[in-house]
Order: sequence, then C-alpha cells, then structure tokens
Amino acid sequence: MDTDDWERELTLPEWDTDSACSAFFKAHGLGNDYLVFEAGDDWALDGEKIVAVCDRWRGPGSDGIVLLLDRTSRPFPLRMFNPDGSEFERSGNGLRILAAYLAREGLVGQVPFDVSVGGDIVQLQVSGPPERGLYDVSAEMGHAGHGPGAVGLDPGALDEDQRLDLGEAGSPIVHPVSIGNPHAVVFPVEWKPELIAEIGPRICVHPAFADGTNVQIARVLDGRTLEARIWERGVGPTSASGTSACAVAAAAVQSGRATPGRFEVRMDGGSVEVTVTAEMEITLAGPVQEIFLGSLTKGFIEFLAALEGS
Repeated sequence: MDTDDWERELTLPEWDTDSACSAFFKAHGLGNDYLVFEAGDDWALDGEKIVAVCDRWRGPGSDGIVLLLDRTSRPFPLRMFNPDGSEFERSGNGLRILAAYLAREGLVGQVPFDVSVGGDIVQLQVSGPPERGLYDVSAEMGHAGHGPGAVGLDPGALDEDQRLDLGEAGSPIVHPVSIGNPHAVVFPVEWKPELIAEIGPRICVHPAFADGTNVQIARVLDGRTLEARIWERGVGPTSASGTSACAVAAAAVQSGRATPGRFEVRMDGGSVEVTVTAEMEITLAGPVQEIFLGSLTKGFIEFLAALEGS
C-alpha cells in the first residue's frame, strides 16, 4: 500500500451477511491461532459474541476469527476479527490458516489463488499435501508502506529523530510500516525481550495513531536473521504474527540494517520466512498446523443470542 493510499479510518466492503454457521476449523501458525467460520445464519458476528467465542475458558478460544463469506466466489471474500470484537484489515497467519482450511475442503490445490480482505486482494498458495496436519503456506503480502502517513500516524507526534513520547516509558525511535495494516517497529539500543510489555501497550493505543497499531521490538541477529517480540492490536502479547514478521523485515531493510532478500524472522512461537524485494514487495511463508474441526452447540448459540446487543 502506498503512503497516499492510506485512509485514516478503516473502510471495509459491505457484505450481505454478518452471521456465521456453527461449524468451524481451528489451526495455528506458530501458536497464533484462528477460528475459520463460513457465512451462515446460526449466530451474528457482533462484538460481544466474537469476544465470547474467542474466550479461551468460556468459548472455543482463539486469537481471532476469519469469516469466509462465500466459498463459491473468486477471489474468496473474507472478513477478519480480533478477539476484542473489532474488525481489522488482515492477518498473515489468519490468511494462511484460511488457506489451509480451503485446501482441506478441496476448494484449492497447489496453484496460487486470491482472497479479498479489507478492500485488498492477497495471493495465497498451499505447497504440497499436509504431513501430520502441517501445511506449508505462503502469502504475497503486497507492497510495504513506510512513514507516518502509511499507518495513520500524526507526523507531529514524532520529533526530528523519529522518537515517540511515551512519558515515563521513554521515547523510542519508531519505524511506521504498513503491511495492509499498521505497525510500529522499534529497534532498541539494548535488547530486552521484556521491553515489549513496557512500550507495547502504550504505543498500541497512542492517540497519535488514528486506528491504533501493532507494535514490535526487533533486532538483527545477522544479515539474514531477525528476532522480534510482538504486541498485537486488539490482542496483546502474542507468540507470532505474520504481518508483524513482515513489518520487522521491511523496517530492517528500509532503515539500512539489512539488504533486500530472504529473512528468517524468529518469534516466541518459532520462525517464518519473509522475503523483501528492493521495491518493498513482501512474501510471507511458514507452517500452519491444523488442530480440530468443531461446531458450536445449540445451547451455546442460544447463549450467544441472549447476550446484550443480540
């Protein structure tokens, strides 16, 4: 996404359905898990119900929901939701989990295919049949945008050194990156993994970001290996994030810390492969592990229907 194309408010396509069927597929990418539902008329996807379904003790539990709006349309139309009930632009792991589901259902093979999400088209590919439920999935994530305008950040919030004032938490140098969703990458002078818990929640909801942002602290281990810790918008600390890994690699190249090429990005949950071209085109590749197929019971659906706002 070019800087000039960014809109301060997320504008998503209008669809005929805001409901899902009871059946779902669950999988994870390095511990970052999503539930895939198809459109139906069993329960409505309003914020409170999404929170209940994503609850890890009172619902199936997940880091978010992917709703497949129509399995017969090409490109496949999707909507994506955070566990706090908010709708968001895209998730690298959520998209790759959706690809695994489509492959499992026999709707795609090993040929690249497109999905439509958040007003953009993303190309996905499942490479080969799964082994022990483990899929190898790649996503063409498009063009990485850089700078305040790319992520809806008020440029006046940064000083001349690109520092963002966090009060007593300090003033880290922030690298704004868009991977179709907003990111703020910080390369701390002193690497402390616990720093993400100190600055992540502050940057994530900083009023200078029109729609909030995902946050990463990162470092370059060598020319082709990066390490990151993540605070995800609408989620909090997370073991892995596909778009975060892409943002870290893009920021490393844009800031001159690394040259374009293929990177291993290490996160708490494991590693993914990110390729960054000189033109800032991004490809994400890594594993997706299927977990189970399930369905919400009639009683749980009745519980959801009784929630306020139903």
